[in-house]
Amino acid sequence: MTNIGFDNDKYLDMQSKHIKERIGEFGGKLYLEFGGKLFDDYHASRVLPGFLPDSKITMLKQLKDQAEIVIAIKAGDIEKNKVRGDIGITYDMDLLRLVDAFTKNGLYVGSVVLTQFKEQPSAIAYEKKLKALGLKVYRHYPIPGYPSDIPLIVSDEGYGKNDYIETTRPLVVVTAPGPGSGKMATCLSQLYHEQKRGVKAGYAKFETFPIWNLPLNHPVNLAYEAATADLNDVNMIDPFHLEAYGETVVNYNRDVEVFPVLKAMFEKISGTSPYQSPTDMGVNMAGHCITDDGATRQAANQEIIRRYYQALCDRRKGDASDVIIQKLELLMKKAGLSPADRPVVAAANIRAEETGGPAAAVELPDGTIITGKTSPLLGASSAMILNALKVLAGIDDEAKLISPQVIEPIMELKVKFLRNHNPLLHIDEILIALSIAAVSDETAAAAYAALPKLKGLEVHSSVILSQVDVGVFRKLGMNLTCEPKYQNKKLFHM
Repeated sequence: MTNIGFDNDKYLDMQSKHIKERIGEFGGKLYLEFGGKLFDDYHASRVLPGFLPDSKITMLKQLKDQAEIVIAIKAGDIEKNKVRGDIGITYDMDLLRLVDAFTKNGLYVGSVVLTQFKEQPSAIAYEKKLKALGLKVYRHYPIPGYPSDIPLIVSDEGYGKNDYIETTRPLVVVTAPGPGSGKMATCLSQLYHEQKRGVKAGYAKFETFPIWNLPLNHPVNLAYEAATADLNDVNMIDPFHLEAYGETVVNYNRDVEVFPVLKAMFEKISGTSPYQSPTDMGVNMAGHCITDDGATRQAANQEIIRRYYQALCDRRKGDASDVIIQKLELLMKKAGLSPADRPVVAAANIRAEETGGPAAAVELPDGTIITGKTSPLLGASSAMILNALKVLAGIDDEAKLISPQVIEPIMELKVKFLRNHNPLLHIDEILIALSIAAVSDETAAAAYAALPKLKGLEVHSSVILSQVDVGVFRKLGMNLTCEPKYQNKKLFHM
């Protein structure tokens, strides 16, 4: 388990202070782009151990009376059912989850904007669904020559064609289910429309990655590239910042490319631009809150390897291209990494070779590797979980946490009555059986009590797991990777 390397309290304090200062720089209205994820930012919590996944929303709640939320979602992502990898749901479903989460936290969701809208049938159907749910929905369209043709973009034929999003509060937070959803373009379009209406408005960006004051090839910044490999994001030295201040800082290609548009817009609004570089427009204090650089490097390196394995599995499923794999392989080389730097990989694969069936391995906080094999009663992942709980609870390896007399009837139920072809228990099923056993058995109760200790542990499976098991690992907070192969040769996999 990775040591804590990030001071979350310091981050909240510094980030809040700088956001309030930025808001004060603009007199009428501020469009604040929230990069990354407002809720459940598990990528940040993995590469910055100590960062809490909901840190951003904690800050935003302090401004809830002044703020409203606009959620951007790219129409093309709706059309292709793009999935948010960390929680396993599609972007369109995640948007609804976000609306519920914002509302629960006392935040006002003003509207949804469909970006890059091209009359996609799925996007039109989704728009009708959102309106039926009582949400305001707006459309933004592709602009030819974006982002280089500034005269066209900043005109009635560019941003002017987009719907004007009606907002009522001074702080407009623009967020999205994931990267590449068009948050910045939404903000810039709004600035154009506000200027035409004579409304003074500004723009700022709440961003976490890449971290501008870490080296270009720091593992934390490389891990960001790995996380956005499908978007073809590339970290780079900010040339505008270097020219303006003689200071070398890190940004990424999309912000650098669009900066001339932002600067041109500000110049049209007020005659001068408040920002001389894309780094200027961001508010990111994360680099100042790293307390253990070695711990963050280690955590980020593991994230790069995990992203590589995820892409390999996605390609096996037909959901990723060779180009993405090649980019991740280059990032692995740049970071000096290989699968050998993830100890659970070799452990799971060796166990699979020894037993002739699927196997899984988990690394405990002290570095001990625990494996699990497939047996007549248990799948490899279920066996591994039980074996790990025994060690974490100080239980003898020979002890039976769940009697076969309990497992066998469940297996019969699955096959005979529920028509499941695989009788072996999924992880959630074995944990339910463990919870029942814990009521009357002290040993099972001790193992059950050790469940929270699984959070943050690294896991590898010798085969691609079912979505059920993947989901349980995610809920347990365990960091899973899989070999890019299936247990059998079937074409349909759940």
